[in-house]
Amino acid sequence: MNQNSFLRLGGMRDVETFRNYLQALHISIPCDTKLLAGDASPLGQPLHRGDVAVGNRFAIQPMEGWDGTADGRPTELTFRRWRRFGASGAKLIWGGEAVAVCHEGRANPNQLAIGPHAIADLSRLREALIQEHERSVGSVAGLVIGLQLTHSGRYSRPNSHDRPEPRILYHHPILDKRLGITDDYPLLADREIKQIIEDFHRAARVTHQAGFDFVDIKHCHGYLGHELLSAHTRPGDYGGSFENRTRFLREVVTGVRSLAPGLNIGVRLSAFDTVPFKPDPQSSVPGKPGRGVPESFKALLPYRWGFGLNAANPIEPDLTEPIQFLSLLSDLDIKLVNFSAGSPYYNPHLQRPALYPPSDGYQPPGEPLLGVAQQMQVARALKEHFPHLITVGSAYTYLQEFLPHVAQAAVREGWVDCVGLGRMVLSYPTLPLDVISGRVMQRKHICRTFSDCTTAPRAGLPSGCYPLDAYYRESDEAAQLKQSKQRRTDKGE
Repeated sequence: MNQNSFLRLGGMRDVETFRNYLQALHISIPCDTKLLAGDASPLGQPLHRGDVAVGNRFAIQPMEGWDGTADGRPTELTFRRWRRFGASGAKLIWGGEAVAVCHEGRANPNQLAIGPHAIADLSRLREALIQEHERSVGSVAGLVIGLQLTHSGRYSRPNSHDRPEPRILYHHPILDKRLGITDDYPLLADREIKQIIEDFHRAARVTHQAGFDFVDIKHCHGYLGHELLSAHTRPGDYGGSFENRTRFLREVVTGVRSLAPGLNIGVRLSAFDTVPFKPDPQSSVPGKPGRGVPESFKALLPYRWGFGLNAANPIEPDLTEPIQFLSLLSDLDIKLVNFSAGSPYYNPHLQRPALYPPSDGYQPPGEPLLGVAQQMQVARALKEHFPHLITVGSAYTYLQEFLPHVAQAAVREGWVDCVGLGRMVLSYPTLPLDVISGRVMQRKHICRTFSDCTTAPRAGLPSGCYPLDAYYRESDEAAQLKQSKQRRTDKGE
């Protein structure tokens, strides 16, 4: 099975065809036939929870940047992205950027990081976003801006994009082999985790001083916070029991509340996971990976290296612990939660449904719309348990032309409070403004999930949409990306 087995959404010209396709495949995704605009639009409605007031229901997802300086400072490319986020019209900016709390925790050597100039740099980025938002929308009322704080843990590459420097919490029987981690490779000690917690405290104080409304304590996508939630096999204060595996969050929150009083806190969470996937050797050919299949896990049961999955059958979700986690967020008076799933490193089809795989990925193991539906349904189930939380949903970009129809229905029916956009705003930053204003979508800017926004950075190139954003399409980096792809094809990768 490959992408040719699935109907391309870009070839569908009307929403009824899309709705019929969903029905024929028994895919449970809500979809409105008619889009509403202005004050009548569910997506244009404000949202109030306590002291948080968001002006509409679109959110810009935090994305990892690959265009900062070696010492973690923004460049003009970084400012360009933030200005485009401001111009989007979305009133909830969830992170704008994944910013490393220390150099060692950077996922790439061009990721922003908290350093000596961070207050000034982040203030300037925030101000550039606000100015562009006001120019585009006419008002900054209801604009809520956060910053995602992260440590990349197992996926740290702070000094060179081709040199992993993993900081691991436990030995993983599958991922260790992939990353070349030996059995005697050292784990982060509890004292080192405590130092990272202090780094989060310091970073939150910097964020507060830079004027942001909230910080996101990242717990998704296989990075440190997420790996802590799956540290069932780790000894000590930060592994084993649920209480120990969430100690990191509790201690970070305590310090943030002490050092940055009044700063709100959010959490982006991989609400469920699955075992790592790989290209099927039987359907792979040089330069073209086969469809994704799970790594063999029968010898690993019960599976003890995941969060939000069924230990007896780890390709199935189990929301028992995610529900416990959201209860903890409620106890900690955390109002903002952003749902994602899995990891782009070991199961990208789950985290970021796409028709075309990234260079180091695999063909879709099934109809990508099933992945969209699964994320939406999990977000709905968790929202039903915790109606008081402000929830953001993910995986909407794959819907392409029909994203507004599904987003409107999801918000109207209470599946989620806000619809998060990541890849889509790299190619089509003004989609939220166009939808709420009732303008026709600009088809030439709609993300078709070519995955170059993933492939390019992994080849050491800056962040951006190479196929659709003219700035990148005509750049020297685009030529480098083509050459990188050709080299991989020639090598049979």
